Amino acid sequence: MPAAPRFDNSYVRLPDAFHDRIRPTPVARPEPIMLNRALAEELGLDPDWLAGDEGMAMLSGNALPSGSDPIAMGYAGHQFGQWVPRLGDGRAILLGEVVDNCGERRDIQLKGAGPTPYSRRGDGRSSIGPVVREYLASEFMHALGIPTTRALAAISTGEDVVRQKIEPGGILCRVARSHVRVGTFEFFARSGRGEEVRQLADYVIDRHYPDCREAEHPYRALLSAVIERQARLVGDWLLVGFIHGVMNTDNCSIIGETIDYGPFGFIDRFHPGTVYSAIDRGGRYAYNQQPAIAHWNLARLAECLLDLLDDDRQQAMEQANRILGEFPQHFEAHFHRGLAAKIGLSPAEAHAKLALDLMDAMAAGEADMTLVFRNLGALPASGPEENQPVRSHFKDPRLFDSWAQHWRAHLAAEGRDDDERRAAMDRVNPAFILRNHLAQHAVDAAIERLDFQPMHELHAVLSRPYEDQPQHADLAQPPRPDQQVLTTFCGT
Repeated sequence: MPAAPRFDNSYVRLPDAFHDRIRPTPVARPEPIMLNRALAEELGLDPDWLAGDEGMAMLSGNALPSGSDPIAMGYAGHQFGQWVPRLGDGRAILLGEVVDNCGERRDIQLKGAGPTPYSRRGDGRSSIGPVVREYLASEFMHALGIPTTRALAAISTGEDVVRQKIEPGGILCRVARSHVRVGTFEFFARSGRGEEVRQLADYVIDRHYPDCREAEHPYRALLSAVIERQARLVGDWLLVGFIHGVMNTDNCSIIGETIDYGPFGFIDRFHPGTVYSAIDRGGRYAYNQQPAIAHWNLARLAECLLDLLDDDRQQAMEQANRILGEFPQHFEAHFHRGLAAKIGLSPAEAHAKLALDLMDAMAAGEADMTLVFRNLGALPASGPEENQPVRSHFKDPRLFDSWAQHWRAHLAAEGRDDDERRAAMDRVNPAFILRNHLAQHAVDAAIERLDFQPMHELHAVLSRPYEDQPQHADLAQPPRPDQQVLTTFCGT
């Protein structure tokens, strides 16, 4: 295994309009907080080298390994529906790309590595809090099996940053299959730079969607493929109660990975209109709005690609609308299949509807989403007197008792073995989620005392979210009233 990364940088070979070459700004006293040794090995990197002086120098931006050609990527975006023509990597620097053990190209990026041409008068740094939150969130999502960027390392810089108050600084080393966003296409398309749009589309096809190159209409195939991945991703989010919090087009990955963990949150007490983000005052990115927003974001992508879809403008618009019409089908098929699995039944519209009825009952009964679905698997197919492990989570337990009668009728019709059904349900209903109060506890400890033990303990549990882990049962419980976190922040 090579000591240092072997970079092979493709994005930097695009014209200068796509990026700005920039070196990370060195920090005073870099110290490792967490190092993802398993991910390092997956990338073909030596974890011991990363943990050593040379590796720490790279992860903190204090030195560049051979082959690195660092850049800040340019992009634009619609933020809360409002057009912003110039955004870009304001505190992130892409060190380069490596080819992992599976032959796939992966970006290695530093977040909090200093100012770039897109910093908009910011310092380009990060507090340690967002570093802790994103490390925990991205690795937890990976453990759930949901497409996401990854965290290779979290670093303490030994320097302070000024936000609402003075806080210790940190750097996250993030790994992604791509950092191209819908906003990257908008950066060029909305300023009439059609040749750059074509170059970007060709790059995305060659790197991420090579099968589209063989299609009769490659750019139509690209739009269709992106739509399918986004539909599946948002379905995955809803199935575990995840709220991204800031689904702007610049935070919408072109390959369907969860990217940019800012004011995100996981639902405790279920309500479909739940919003956690402090900046989402109108509820644009609420839990139940995420499918519609993803569809809206993809419509912005389709606008960017119009000139590539057909030479005739009217035909191009008809093709774009036809392909955009695929989103609801993809989303509902994936989401409904997942819902049926969560209640232990085979894929069928009637079973998805039954699961949605349960979620309505949860909203009315102020029940905890994660615990209801997880404990449901333990109930027998017969014996309503044994409903207590689930009905106790409802403010009015009769709401669950009524629903459970219909559920058991469906179970009886399928005749599935209870043990087999429970095992299948436990594979899709996590016992643990990154609850907001637990994430906040880890963040507070890091900011206030540079204490990373809560982060390490929480990460260890969340790396196995589908296992019961009775010794950590307290981490599966919803927050007490005095622990509730109802508002989350970017913290940048």
